[in-house]
Amino acid sequence: MISQAVMTAEALRPVDMLQPVKVIDFKNTLSQAVEKFLLSIDTKPQTKDSYRKSLKVFLLWITERNYQKPTRENILEYKQYLQSKTTLSNTGAFTRLSSLTITAYLTALRRFFAFLEAEKIYPNIARDIKGLKRPKGFLKDTLTKEEVKRLLEGINGNDLTSLRDYAMINLMLRTGLRTIEVIRAEIGDIGRENGEVVLRVWGKGRDSKDDFVILTGEAYTPILNYLVVRGQTKATEPLFLSHSNRNIAEPLTTRSLRRIIGQRLNAVGLKTDKVTAHSLRHTAGTIALMNGADLVSVKEMLRHSDINTTLIYTHNINRISNGAEKFITF
Repeated sequence: MISQAVMTAEALRPVDMLQPVKVIDFKNTLSQAVEKFLLSIDTKPQTKDSYRKSLKVFLLWITERNYQKPTRENILEYKQYLQSKTTLSNTGAFTRLSSLTITAYLTALRRFFAFLEAEKIYPNIARDIKGLKRPKGFLKDTLTKEEVKRLLEGINGNDLTSLRDYAMINLMLRTGLRTIEVIRAEIGDIGRENGEVVLRVWGKGRDSKDDFVILTGEAYTPILNYLVVRGQTKATEPLFLSHSNRNIAEPLTTRSLRRIIGQRLNAVGLKTDKVTAHSLRHTAGTIALMNGADLVSVKEMLRHSDINTTLIYTHNINRISNGAEKFITF
């Protein structure tokens, strides 16, 4: 009997693409091919993890259907499956995958099959499979000024956890930081630029802390209050720590930060599928523009690479305040 190892090696052995392509037992060899693919691409670890998770979904799908030799028609069938797939949301409701998530899954699949063809392992049956159109505007709602006050006033304890949550959420609302940027922040990242107190930021998709946000007194004072009560802080410590019994003094994760914000939103009746941790970033940009900040300054605060992204905030504000619907009378 031929061993499994020999079968796997034979399945992954490059073949002459001019000859009929051998049937690959994807059930047994896809995971090895995926790892070989991931080793071959020059991208960030987070992107590789995302590709690995996306391709795992595809592997499970073809395994359930016992597709031993997938075709282009199967890839289109998989795309339809993703569009009909539902997941359980944080509120307990079943929701469909977003167009951005589906497009990310298909991007991983296109790159993977392009790799398989280049290695003469399998034809590129995913070539030119299109993702879904990106939705206009933002996917998350913003908070009004009154709702911001309600959220912050709801965090009124003097215990260490309440001081941390207030400082953290207040910081995000006043600077537009992303969750990943908050958990990457260290105490030593607080410094000065031209006399202003700033927090140096390791942004999304960056390799170092090469940008900053300004810490106004309203943003900085709650952080100081939290750090004083926390005590014995070092420059290399995370700016915000976990204070739960299970993970005491451990760094927060993006998941735990989103959960904390979700709980605080829920406590004051503001949590919905459209109001999440990311809503705080949109709220910061929207309020800054509404209070008179210029577009370029808001772009720099939010560290958008393309000013057209920042323009969406202006469009949304103008659309609501100057909506043609308000001029229709009978």
